[in-house]
Amino acid sequence: MLTAAAKPLDRRLVICALGFAQILGWGCSFYFPAVFAKPIIAETGWPLSYVVGGTSIGLLIGGLISPRVGRLIGRYGGRPVLLSSSVLFAVGLIGIGVSTSLPMYLAFWAVVGLGMGTGLYDATFAALGRMYGHEARGPITTLTLYGGFASTVCWPFSALMIDLAGWRNACLIYAAIHLLVSLPLQALVVRRASSDEMSADDADPASAAKRTMPNEAAIFVLLAVAMSLAAGIGGILIINLLIFLQARGLDFATSVAIGAMFGPSQVAARGVEWMFGNKYHPVWTLIVGCVLMAIALVMLYGGVPALILAIVIFGSGFGISWVARGTVPLALFGAARYPEMIGRLALPSLVVQAVAPTIGAWLIERIGADATIGLLTVCALTNVVLVGLLWAVSRRSLQMNR
Repeated sequence: MLTAAAKPLDRRLVICALGFAQILGWGCSFYFPAVFAKPIIAETGWPLSYVVGGTSIGLLIGGLISPRVGRLIGRYGGRPVLLSSSVLFAVGLIGIGVSTSLPMYLAFWAVVGLGMGTGLYDATFAALGRMYGHEARGPITTLTLYGGFASTVCWPFSALMIDLAGWRNACLIYAAIHLLVSLPLQALVVRRASSDEMSADDADPASAAKRTMPNEAAIFVLLAVAMSLAAGIGGILIINLLIFLQARGLDFATSVAIGAMFGPSQVAARGVEWMFGNKYHPVWTLIVGCVLMAIALVMLYGGVPALILAIVIFGSGFGISWVARGTVPLALFGAARYPEMIGRLALPSLVVQAVAPTIGAWLIERIGADATIGLLTVCALTNVVLVGLLWAVSRRSLQMNR
């Protein structure tokens, strides 16, 4: 029988602490190469593809362990998993900072990947679901607001550290922050699971009997494919955004200026979801996110005004798709099964994210930037159909379950 977490502290304190950990975790993993790659290559001479490929290794490892992480959080609560993430991040970053060979560098990216799998969105979403049950939608949405500032905070901070102390010492500084700040904060706000308490779903026999809904396998597959497609489309577009914009005839400086609007658009859209999201079913968040991404990709074929709007719209859609990633499984599968289900759902989407940059680069080389945008548009439109089917099937299942 699942147990519920001990009653947590004030939610604002919990989310602030976990939000800091998200900014730090994303900043020194997914967003790491943007600032660190150039100085690493300048010193070591390692190929760019391998230096940046460390992130892909991390995402792949994080995806492969995600089902196990979800089960662990479901059984023991989020505390041991989230605390281990801080240690794993620190060990991985120390190893990267002292690496004297490319194999050593890539091996420690695997350790960072263990930190990603135990400490980024999916694991923390599961921990919040374990702590707050069906009331976790608000905290999950708020957490994504913090995560949206990861590049805004960590890119200039990383650049400053590298400029003052070099990239190796910057890695060690990040490791120290994980151990001395993130670890104590998470230990403070994520309490041990209580063995003598049950979640609302576990305490209610009728609810427990409904855990396996009709058509659950179809719902799971549709949601997993939709989440993976959204993650893959976003990964390819974000990594190659400047290439796509320059293919539309823009110069580098203009492309950078327009591309910079992506991050704020994500955060703004998540803010709207935070304010109004409790007024509708979370599946609608996923539907709107996928529709916005598809519209934006079509608009990438336009001129400068359309391109600016396209980036804003795509950033908004991609931003709230991450909110849906945490809230839709909670609504469809229930609080008791949420940690396990989100862990299973994370596996395909993180694997897709890991290979997306390579696939994107290969497509651009083979068929060109414009044709790649066209292919992404087809995938995005297909995803709109899939999430529409997801809503229809899940709605029917919920009606049958009443």
